Amino acid sequence: MSGNQKLWGGRFAESTSALVEQFSESVSFDARLYRQDIRGSQAHARMLGKVGVLSAQDVEKIVAGLEAILAEIEAGTFEWSEKLEDVHMNIEARLTERIGDAGKRLHTGRSRNDQVATDLRLYVRDVIDELLILIDRVADGLLDLAEREAETVMPGFTHLQIAQPVTFGHHMLAWREQMLRDRSRLVDARRRLNLLPLGAAALAGTVYPIDRHYVAELLGFDGVTENSLDTVSDRDFAIEFCAAASLILVHLSRWSEELILWSTPMFGFVNLPDRFCTGSSIMPQKKNPDVPELVRGKTGRVIGNLNALLVLMKGQPLAYNRDNQEDKPPLFDTVDTVSICLSVYAEMIPAIEVRRDHCRAAAAKGFSTATDLADYLVRKGLPFRDAHHAVGSTVAFAQQKGCDIAELSLAELRQFSDLIGEDVYACITLEGSLNARDHYGATSPKQVRAAIARARAAKKEA
Repeated sequence: MSGNQKLWGGRFAESTSALVEQFSESVSFDARLYRQDIRGSQAHARMLGKVGVLSAQDVEKIVAGLEAILAEIEAGTFEWSEKLEDVHMNIEARLTERIGDAGKRLHTGRSRNDQVATDLRLYVRDVIDELLILIDRVADGLLDLAEREAETVMPGFTHLQIAQPVTFGHHMLAWREQMLRDRSRLVDARRRLNLLPLGAAALAGTVYPIDRHYVAELLGFDGVTENSLDTVSDRDFAIEFCAAASLILVHLSRWSEELILWSTPMFGFVNLPDRFCTGSSIMPQKKNPDVPELVRGKTGRVIGNLNALLVLMKGQPLAYNRDNQEDKPPLFDTVDTVSICLSVYAEMIPAIEVRRDHCRAAAAKGFSTATDLADYLVRKGLPFRDAHHAVGSTVAFAQQKGCDIAELSLAELRQFSDLIGEDVYACITLEGSLNARDHYGATSPKQVRAAIARARAAKKEA
């Protein structure tokens, strides 16, 4: 194909180098935008017909022709050509092939610069809508698991050291809070991106009497972008999406780290079903938590994709630059990765088997009710710092004896404060510790159930 046979080739006297065609093509990855490209082109054609730039007959041919191309693509019969560079040129060339000159008129009043910006916003918007469904599945699974384990005692950790008793249900609600923030970020990003770029043309707008607000209405945008220079060069929405996706994966990675630890014999808190694990090629006893490990590993890819987009944009002057072709591989990889990770967690969470006896036994270690003893002494009138010192000494004594503070006799406990009475044992048992934390947002089974009830009521109202 010679240079002047390209759709943009009138100014060129020689053919594009085959190597350059290979180097510069993007259709190998941006073909996935075909649905958004066709929707945008149909809306653009209808608008051109509305303002009198295209005849009604041309609009009808274009819209029908694009529908036929959509069917070809989805049937797998469409022939993509790297010589035509990208998804836009491939579809436009095929349209012209099908309907003749009417296809050549479609690009009136627009540029590939505002076209790709529109396609990408439509794509990210569609992706967000799909991810919100997945996030809701994960959050619902966590809510059900929290309800199932509302009274299950487990150790809470700080610094990965046993800190205080909590309930497993409370821990699952903590995971859910992270998901809710992730959801909120995606909703917020969707609102910010939902402005129509089409009409900015190459960078300065167009001389044709276009109606951008009509196109926005057809495509479900909340409005139109304000500045044509910014519009064609802006990729903030892609970066913001990848930032939100990175946080989703950071959260899933933290969960993965806990599940990996909890499923080891040293912890034994949970059992992951066999279908989410794999074995060893040499050690027949092994059951490896590969799903959480892979999620933890894939998190690095998504964070890397965010960094790639930030670096891609940091040196670009206004307006559009070809560098922006490279925004799609990291964006698409992020979409694919976060989607599969959320999907696998949505399936795995309801199947997690909690080993309640192991959780309870671990909570009984590490002096997890020591703070409750300090609080008990404070309620008896001892200043907190004095109580803290007395309990520290008590813990050291129990450690030497090789027992928990709840296993010490009253006489042994009173060595460290004569304020301690028989009622102390109601405070330093695991259940006593949990039930004492009976306020909004705390870990007592009563409060866990109240939190679950609020969450279910909020879902019904949404």
